[in-house]
Amino acid sequence: MTLFDAVVLGLVQGIAEFLPISSSGHLIIARDVLGLVTDHGLAVDAVLQLATACAVLLYFRRDLMTLAIGMVRRMQGTASIERTNDTLFWSLLIGTIPAIFGGLLLESYMETTFRSAQLVAWVLIIGSALFVVAEYLAKHMTTKPLSVGRGLIIGLFQMLALVPGLSRSGATISGGMLMGLSREAAARFSFLLSLPIILGSGLKKLLELNGAALSLHEWTMIT
Repeated sequence: MTLFDAVVLGLVQGIAEFLPISSSGHLIIARDVLGLVTDHGLAVDAVLQLATACAVLLYFRRDLMTLAIGMVRRMQGTASIERTNDTLFWSLLIGTIPAIFGGLLLESYMETTFRSAQLVAWVLIIGSALFVVAEYLAKHMTTKPLSVGRGLIIGLFQMLALVPGLSRSGATISGGMLMGLSREAAARFSFLLSLPIILGSGLKKLLELNGAALSLHEWTMIT
């Protein structure tokens, strides 16, 4: 991977991750259109997303600190966090499970079959249709609060986004709106829900790259 390849992929990841346009899908398209050559493609993409996770951690640091303090107090049995934060905690925990199992089951396909620009193009179209439907139906629905059950269903939408081209944030925000959450609540939950998966997959692939005996130049380009 050259410096040009690294800069282009970093820019694509940085711009696309926070928009509902699938950063993973656009990384694949960028490679195909521009002829970028990178070994360990899936692993590199996962590590790139660690930078995204850092941005999310920084932005939601107060929310995460509140959840962390509440979890410690719950374990100690000294106090209970507010009901809304308690619901958020369990919703994030349960909502993460589908993507974990999906990622483990589909990892081999994610490294081969799913890394096709043609597949990404079709999934982008399908994802756009999902967003339009969610936007339309949400206008006619009564706003509902987050619940653990709704968190699980939103987690299933996140699992669908394991296929490159279907934006993870777009899928989970759409899922949240279809469950009755307001646009703001769906977006907040979507980005918080992304953290365990992005951090987990990124760190896992980082360890795999560490075991692949990469050269100093390759590590420099990735970082």
